[in-house]
Amino acid sequence: MNDPAAAADPGQRAALATLQGLLTSGETLEAWAAQRRVYALTHRRVCIAATSGRFISLTRWLFGGYDSADIRWQDLQETRISAGIIAADLTLIARSSSDLNLGAEVNRVWTFEGLNKDQAQAMYRICQQHDQIWREKRRVRELEELRAKSGGVQISGASAGYASTDAAGTESEPTRRLRQAREMLDAKLISDAEFESIKAKIVSGL
Repeated sequence: MNDPAAAADPGQRAALATLQGLLTSGETLEAWAAQRRVYALTHRRVCIAATSGRFISLTRWLFGGYDSADIRWQDLQETRISAGIIAADLTLIARSSSDLNLGAEVNRVWTFEGLNKDQAQAMYRICQQHDQIWREKRRVRELEELRAKSGGVQISGASAGYASTDAAGTESEPTRRLRQAREMLDAKLISDAEFESIKAKIVSGL
């Protein structure tokens, strides 16, 4: 966002200034949403934000100060939205660990009620985008681990043309993995460095 504070009221601008101060080097604010006043009659409004690296919630104290919490995108498991005429509720479910692996873990469930509808919908879209990116990364990681457990297969020529087939004329497993990695790179789901790392492991039979 070019100027997140442009459409904010004075209270929201103070919260946004605090959010900006929480950003790390290179981290950018992608969207934010604030609780509508009518839903926060007994407490200070909650402000949430989506950045390039995580989801942040911010609750200001009544007499100064604030509480903040965050969810890294790789930990996000599910995002839900329930929208009415003027407001929306946003729920995030996140894994308790920050590992790429899936497993039996205790999930964190955060629900934010009475958010500005348009802001909440923008937040939902961004959460979904980051969720999809990390689902693909976890899927590739799982394929890597399954391949490593199977002992690996040495391949020749596949790293150059990505066109190795077995005796039956079907696409071999290493070639399929290389093709999927190339598709993810083309779709900008992984970086050049990540692609080269995946390719090196496949070629070496890991």
